[in-house]
Amino acid sequence: MRKLTFSGGIHPSEFKSLTTDIPIAETPIPQKAIIPLSQHAGAPAKPVVEVGDTVKVGTKIGEAQGFISANIHASISGVVKKIDLYSHPVLGEAQAVFIESDGKDEWEANIEERDYNAFSPEELVSIVREAGIVGLGGAAFPTAVKLSPPKGKAIDTVILNGAECEPYLTADHRLMLEKAAEIIEGGRIILKILGARKGYIAIEENKPDAILKMSEDKDFELCVMRTKYPQGAEKQLIKAITGREVPSGGLPFDVGAYVQNVGTAFAIYEAVKIGRPLVARVVTITGAVKKPKNLRVRIGTTFHDLIEKCGGSLDALKIIMGGPMMGIAQPTDEIPVIKGTSGILIQSEQEVETAVEGPDIRCGRCVRICPMKLVPVQIADYVERNRFNEAKELGVLDCIECGSCAYVCPARRNLVHLFKHAKEQLRKK
Repeated sequence: MRKLTFSGGIHPSEFKSLTTDIPIAETPIPQKAIIPLSQHAGAPAKPVVEVGDTVKVGTKIGEAQGFISANIHASISGVVKKIDLYSHPVLGEAQAVFIESDGKDEWEANIEERDYNAFSPEELVSIVREAGIVGLGGAAFPTAVKLSPPKGKAIDTVILNGAECEPYLTADHRLMLEKAAEIIEGGRIILKILGARKGYIAIEENKPDAILKMSEDKDFELCVMRTKYPQGAEKQLIKAITGREVPSGGLPFDVGAYVQNVGTAFAIYEAVKIGRPLVARVVTITGAVKKPKNLRVRIGTTFHDLIEKCGGSLDALKIIMGGPMMGIAQPTDEIPVIKGTSGILIQSEQEVETAVEGPDIRCGRCVRICPMKLVPVQIADYVERNRFNEAKELGVLDCIECGSCAYVCPARRNLVHLFKHAKEQLRKK
């Protein structure tokens, strides 16, 4: 079978063998859950519970505010102990609801199996919105919003993203092996909502067992992707599979395409088929831990608890939410799992590079591998001189922050940091 890919990209060591053959295990119910009210792109949810309230699993505790926002639900049953600011793995600090478990794990009574064919596309979007589903591949964009393209933007192609190109992470891989039928069913729901005619599922060639498993369904055409980072980026997938190129500043619906992570498709299945809101997800805990694992985790469980479930860390120097390329380093392990937590990577002192940034030698490596066809070296020069408008003209807002440029840079320039800084300054303007 022909392997599809995009121009540019890199080939970092995978390190997936640590967990790729380890089945997903359910974690015990945590004694406490610290559930941030901001786990998505857009406005934080507004708390709709008070201290002292009794909640069940699936009780809405945060209500979406505005169009781009998402509901938040209790992931354990128990009592609301406080609502206060707490450490957040992305934002630094955010309001959170603290729930103490009653040990019962009692679910809301409205969770029952149902036939999604009985619902209209509008009703299905409403179910997804109510369930608080967001993109589980990392961006955490509210899925109901993504399923509601502007008028005149017809979607004819749906791509289920099972590439999982980030090193170390295997949560999506295991989910495809263990929940293939449910993922495809979630994909069919997406097709119905959007009225799309064609469905694809994209998987990197380094997952032959998942390729075999997911090829059993005929509603979604299997696309085997070349193993290369960042193969799972949605614009790169669209280009590789359909030949269409999302324009600068544009979105996939501008070219009639829709990309959704396989974990999100599974969450859509659970919400529509059995009425279950997003209260848990699969997380890969890997790296310098005694027993790396893939765990299905309740939202709000602390990193510390999960690391302990894996036997504890080995000479931990750095804790990262996500993978080594696009993940975010954490100041403590007392950070709660959120909807966008695809992995927890522990790195030892031997694994963490502490090279000092040197002068740029104009080698051009960053230009050759940039998947967005940018000129990172020149953009970085402008940003270092606070010339943000020039950086914008060169396409800094199109940067997907994959880290490929920094990975190949022999001068070890902090390119991604510079581009994030430029974006923030342009947003402020």
